[in-house]
Amino acid sequence: MPDSDTLAVAAHLHVLLRRKTGRVTDTEWMAVNADYAREIVRFARQHAVEDNAPELAEWADRLDHVLHAAPAAAAARRPLLDVAAQAVRQRVAPPPPAAAAPAQPELPRYVGGIR
Repeated sequence: MPDSDTLAVAAHLHVLLRRKTGRVTDTEWMAVNADYAREIVRFARQHAVEDNAPELAEWADRLDHVLHAAPAAAAARRPLLDVAAQAVRQRVAPPPPAAAAPAQPELPRYVGGIR
């Protein structure tokens, strides 16, 4: 799932937790740190049962789903350093040898200058 979707789910859960429990969370950290997000999911599910708030459980389930979908998407990504290193290697690599082109005779140059 794209990072923007993960952040959107985290933000929605943040708003619900703030309204229902008074708990303030860090949405950006929730979107990138799986341990923190799992703890928020546990907290939200606990309060969904205690406070009879089914929307908390629904959004906790969504965040949990996003957490489990994230490793597959992250595996497909390449680290930025690898991508940058490959780009540098392509720029620095010597150009491939040109095919043997027929040599053109050098034209006589104008000697002297305009004064």
